[in-house]
Formats: sequence, C-alpha cells, structure tokens
Amino acid sequence: MAEFALPANSKIGTGKTWPAPSGAKKTKTFKVYRWNPDDGQNPRVDSYTIDLDACGPMVLDALIKIKNEIDPTLTFRRSCREGVCGSCAMNIDGTNTLACTKNLHDVDGDVKIYPLPHQPVVKDLVPDLNQAYAQLQSIEPWLKTTSPAPGRERPQSPEERAKLDGLWECILCFCCSTSCPSYWWNGERYLGPAILLQAYRWIADSRDEFAGERLDQLEDPFRLYRCHTIMNCTRTCPKSLNPAKAIAEIKKLMVERKG
Repeated sequence: MAEFALPANSKIGTGKTWPAPSGAKKTKTFKVYRWNPDDGQNPRVDSYTIDLDACGPMVLDALIKIKNEIDPTLTFRRSCREGVCGSCAMNIDGTNTLACTKNLHDVDGDVKIYPLPHQPVVKDLVPDLNQAYAQLQSIEPWLKTTSPAPGRERPQSPEERAKLDGLWECILCFCCSTSCPSYWWNGERYLGPAILLQAYRWIADSRDEFAGERLDQLEDPFRLYRCHTIMNCTRTCPKSLNPAKAIAEIKKLMVERKG
C-alpha cells in the first residue's frame, strides 16, 4: 500500500458523514480525503454512502455523483473519462490508479480515496504536479534533428516503430512516480519513472538525432540512478506499461557507451 504525505504539522481527523439516501437497497461508502488550504483546518476524511443502483460502475462516477448531488465542495480533477488523459489519477484502496477505469465493485468494503501520495495537495484530491511537469520539460520530449527531412515525413521501418511500443502509450498520470519511494525522498533531483520512460521514448526513436546528448543529460547520480528497481511503478501503471524496463534500458545504453 502506498504511503500518503500530509501537509506539514497536520494529522487526519474524522470528518463529516453523509448517510445513504432513504430507500436505498444497494449501497457503498466512500471515505474521501478532504483538505482546504483556505480554512485553516487539519485534513479530514469524509464518509459518503451512496445508492449504487443510481450510480455508474466506476469510482469516478461515484465522485461525480457525490459532487453533483451530495457535496458540491468536493474537489478533484477529471476530463476524458476514458483512461487516456490521466487527469483523475488518485490513490484508491491503497493503489495509485485512474478513477475513471477503477470499477467500484472491485473494491471490497468501503472505498478509500486519497490524492496521489507524497505530492503537495492543492485541495482535496488535487495534487500539485508543477515539479513533475517541469521535469518533463527538462528532457525536451519532442523530436530533435539537425538534418533536413527526406520528404514530408521522416520514415521508420516497422521494426524501428515497434521499439516505441510500451512507451508512447504513457498518459503522464504520474501514478508510477508517486508510488516510487526514491521519488518521494529525492523528487527534486531524481526524475522518477514517468519522466524517465518519456526520456527513453525519445532516445529509442530512430528519427531522433540527439540520443547521445539526451544520455549525457541523464548521466547523473540522482537524475537516473536513484532507481532501485523495486517495481512499484510497473505494478501500479493503469496502462500496464513497464517504466522499470525503460529505466533499465537507459542504464544499459549508458554502460554500452562507456564500453
């Protein structure tokens, strides 16, 4: 189970409870982390019991129902509802995942919902990801070339294109990075699995002409080598990707260059 970081000098208290609606026969309780930086109060966990017969099957459906019908002050991110944007990443039942693809019927008992672990909290279930996005920008996640394109496109063989499978599908939800203890403790210097997977995506791209420079930028005791291969990142990825393998491939390229 992933740990969860609280704002400084605070502890979670028991919050408000909203009972099941009258006449509901099939219910489920959602215990949701709440924190408002403007009210001066400690974080708390509110409990909402909803009628499952009047709710969609996903955790995000329940959160939207809570916000629309019970407590409009609840704050969370969401967008596509199709598992392709990463907006609704949060910690559900102890695992970092996407609320829009997590079936609430797969959770036994109460559904415990927290923001992504060890990130500053903006409000309620919304983490501050500014650092992660700054780290993404630092690896320059775009095609870099100096030679002119041979035509309107830069072609790849099917074999070259296949090397990008398992990399391009990353939706930058940061479930992996926020499940990584090395990123928890060294997040200001260690890039973390999400960004390193993105870095390898461009290093592995046959059309990119700056692989050497990209590797040079990663040659650092902290930016790359804080990974200890405990595999939390791979276990928690909601897209079933393998960031740990991507990091290992970067390390392998580092060794080959020195050899």
